[in-house]
Amino acid sequence: MPGKLSLITLASADPLGSRVDQILSEWRGGEHFQIPVKCPRFSSGEAKCVIRDTVRDRDVYILVDVCNPSLTYEMYGTPNRMSPDDHYQDLKRVIAACNGKANRITVIMPFLYEGRQHRKTTRESLDCAVMLRELEEMGVHSVLTFDAHDPRMANVVPLMGLENISPALQFTQAFLTEYDDLSLDSDHLMFIAPDEGAMERVIFLASLFGVNVGMFYKRRDYTRIVNGSNPIVAHEFCGSSVEGKDVIVIDDMIASGGSILDTSRQLKQMGAGRVFIFSTFGLFTSGLARFDKAFTEGWFDRVFTTNLVYQTPELLQREYYCTVRMSRYIAALIDTMNRGETLFELSKPAARIHQMLEIYKGNTVQMSR
Repeated sequence: MPGKLSLITLASADPLGSRVDQILSEWRGGEHFQIPVKCPRFSSGEAKCVIRDTVRDRDVYILVDVCNPSLTYEMYGTPNRMSPDDHYQDLKRVIAACNGKANRITVIMPFLYEGRQHRKTTRESLDCAVMLRELEEMGVHSVLTFDAHDPRMANVVPLMGLENISPALQFTQAFLTEYDDLSLDSDHLMFIAPDEGAMERVIFLASLFGVNVGMFYKRRDYTRIVNGSNPIVAHEFCGSSVEGKDVIVIDDMIASGGSILDTSRQLKQMGAGRVFIFSTFGLFTSGLARFDKAFTEGWFDRVFTTNLVYQTPELLQREYYCTVRMSRYIAALIDTMNRGETLFELSKPAARIHQMLEIYKGNTVQMSR
């Protein structure tokens, strides 16, 4: 039986969690669901979690952003920036502080911790798999994540729920809201995968839009490793002509941005019209200077990323940037799960995207008249 809803938001996801709580409050008669929680640090850097309300027999939803680099703590008198490892340890502290009293614990981890370390190519660790097994052993009922780098990670914990949610509906909505001059047909629009790993995402949206796809594949230097991976030598394109077409480049994340910007540059050189970038997680680990320069040189027209991870104030001020807001979607997922209802329609948004496209096409026809 579903328990009373409680929301725990770690400091890493504080603005997002506060907005989710506000939306849930509007839907459920004004009641608020956030439980105060702190993870104070000792001077040595060690920490603990203190939950300041009861969780007994409640359905607890814990929201964490493991990619938030803005938080620090004092360690031996020196500020220390919180890494994904630190955020994950705080998550485990919160789970441990529940002491087995909660009815169910659901972890909402938009960016799946260590999701890129999902397979072995040599003698190396499988960090994402270890993390999921740890959460299962700690009594977590289910994990809710978005656009996992490899959704097959669910196979690691077949008896624990792992919901991999697509933000395709929200991207479509933001895109169609921002632009009223799009021609949604294969003569004017094309979806592009910057590498083979993005093809599933690209094919899904391209099929709904009824347009063609193209793909770049990465030629790598497998004789050496730089920053944990084999460096890319070149991007090669497979697909039909992009001449004069609007193109949408889709990937799960922007880290340094080098790969996706090189893809955008080549598309412009091939004669593409406008170049739009869709990426669920905008990490921008090397800052924004590279994107500022690329935008000035006309390599792309707009970057869309979600607010599922921390966004710097500088990013939000860029004229080429558009936020895809996910707060209401997360609130809907929590509300549905707490009521014991199916997530199918929320997690598989094909029908709603199709309906949205038909409305847009109808409005475009009326405007042309």
